[in-house]
Amino acid sequence: MTQLTAKQNIQAIVKAIKVEEASLRQRHPLLAHQNTLGLSILLLSLFVLIGVGVLYYLAIIPAWLCIVLAAIAASISHELEHDLIHKQYFSNQPFMHNLMMLTVWLMRPNTISPWYRRKMHLHHHKTSGTEQDLEERLVGNGIKNSFLRALVIVDGLLGLLINTKRFSKEIKGFSFFKVFNAGFPVTTAYFAVLYSVIIFHLVNLFVPLEANSPVLLLDVMAVFEFLMVVLIVPNIVRSSSLNFVTSSMHYYGGVNNMLEQTHVLTSSLFMPFHLFCFNFGKTHTIHHFVPNQPFYLRQMLSEKILKVMAQHNVRFNDFDSIKNANAYKG
Repeated sequence: MTQLTAKQNIQAIVKAIKVEEASLRQRHPLLAHQNTLGLSILLLSLFVLIGVGVLYYLAIIPAWLCIVLAAIAASISHELEHDLIHKQYFSNQPFMHNLMMLTVWLMRPNTISPWYRRKMHLHHHKTSGTEQDLEERLVGNGIKNSFLRALVIVDGLLGLLINTKRFSKEIKGFSFFKVFNAGFPVTTAYFAVLYSVIIFHLVNLFVPLEANSPVLLLDVMAVFEFLMVVLIVPNIVRSSSLNFVTSSMHYYGGVNNMLEQTHVLTSSLFMPFHLFCFNFGKTHTIHHFVPNQPFYLRQMLSEKILKVMAQHNVRFNDFDSIKNANAYKG
């Protein structure tokens, strides 16, 4: 049997994805209403996020349940942002498109502006697996030190501060202030709330602030602590899960073609993380082959397409790569 070249394997995978998409669209006419579906999913996830916050405020659900449900709702908004970056919804209606972009940013305040991230993400598709791929390197891809990698995965701001010197040397056009300012004002407010609460409680361990602080300060901290439960901590859970999954499945170094950019994570070890990033590790590789698809369609066709990918040299659960700082080794 003749062995296929990398180009032939890639073409076979792309063809299979497009054929399955066409089949799904033919069988399910509802898929033709892409704008309506995207907006409906956004409103549903937004209402869930607000709803669990209200339930927590009324003491109907405990903090841990609010955090879990809010993190799941926020993970859906991430998928929608990804689709919006590729202009899958309201591409010819700027007002609705930008309103959706703003909404998914507010639901995920620990991310940079989706308008800036569009540039970064499209650049990721061109440079995936190389040192120029800023998007993946910002979330830990290619870092050998386990402690530093974990820190970057959990706290994007600390990761940016720690890696600025290295990125300035290695990534063309990198600017700390461009990335930092891309978070204003939403991400800036997120970190202000997060670090205010951390500092307040650290100081309170040694100095009884709760007993000696002005009422206004205590009222502000009460609001901040509420936001921690309904928005801040859920997004730490969501983004940490996503960052861990995406930085585990993307290769860094030794990449020569699309087959070598990612591997597929189907291991049950990643199941808890997939819960908070909408099955990202199982489906994101499909996106590398055909970028212009809504996320729910990738979920629908993944069962068949993963079998095709396995037949055409896409790797699955490459734990050696994770141990070796994401290096692709033939």
